[in-house]
Amino acid sequence: MHWVSDIVVVLLASAAIGTWRHVSRDRFWRENASELWRRRPFAIAIVGVYLLFALMDSISWVDAASDANALTSGKPRTMIDRLFAPETFAEASYSAPLARVAFYGGQPLLHPGAHLLGTDLLGRDVVYRTLKGVRVALLIGGLTSLVVIPIALLFGVSAGYFGRRIDDAVFFAMTVLASVPTLLLLIALIMVLGKGTVQVCVALGVTGWVHFCRIARGETLKLRELDYVQAARALGASSSTIIRRHVLPNLAHLVVITFVLTFSGLVLSEAVLSWLGIGLEGSWGQMIDQARDELARDPIIGWNLGAASVALFGLILAVNLVGDGVRDILDPRTRRER
Repeated sequence: MHWVSDIVVVLLASAAIGTWRHVSRDRFWRENASELWRRRPFAIAIVGVYLLFALMDSISWVDAASDANALTSGKPRTMIDRLFAPETFAEASYSAPLARVAFYGGQPLLHPGAHLLGTDLLGRDVVYRTLKGVRVALLIGGLTSLVVIPIALLFGVSAGYFGRRIDDAVFFAMTVLASVPTLLLLIALIMVLGKGTVQVCVALGVTGWVHFCRIARGETLKLRELDYVQAARALGASSSTIIRRHVLPNLAHLVVITFVLTFSGLVLSEAVLSWLGIGLEGSWGQMIDQARDELARDPIIGWNLGAASVALFGLILAVNLVGDGVRDILDPRTRRER
């Protein structure tokens, strides 16, 4: 069923390209994009590299060459898999970065000097495992955030603008979810739903919308009482028009901030779940979890932990820098100060 994933990736990429082409024709967005690039070129480039690696690991196919190999027969492989050929590029066990002999025993390696960051306990290349973790991190952080934020906006804006029973219902749901410790609720949901990418995304989504929903509700309560909203209502503008033209634009900077914080929090939450043994296969959290015993060895084996930690730190830092730049551009108060 790998072709289903391929179709989804192609559709998402096509939608992103179409959105970019549509937005680039608008002067407002074109100027803001240029301003963002001027402010954060390095961070945008880093995020682009991560997206490229995730795309390379998202599209897979089976070819005749893999059918001829007993180890890969019938198995779809991505570009990352083909680049590193994990079935034939592995070693017996640990090897240090760029080493020519095994870490224990000193036997010659099958691929001397070829492992830039060494190998792990099972002989798997650390660079390969790190690049495989990019897709998992972006899927957990990005896709779940894109689902959580619209839900939080829908509930929060509706509760704040319309009030009354809608506000009571939304506030009751927020209070119930907020009263349960997030980590315990995550563990309970994953135990019920099962381990898997979709299940973890659903569990993180259920626990992740409450905070921004509360913020959107409070901000909408303030915006609906402002003079220009009252004037629009007096002129006969419908509620949907007021929300679309006056409320949501003033929440744009909060959406960006929340996306950045939610993205970072979700990626780190998955790392915590992996530490507890219920994370996702191939994630950076799993690498960090497997590396905790390596720090107790003599000599210490730190390249597995170091690679996952640096990759995780680089992604979160770059996303935060880009989000900070977008927030400065979209916030009406900072736009006036430029």
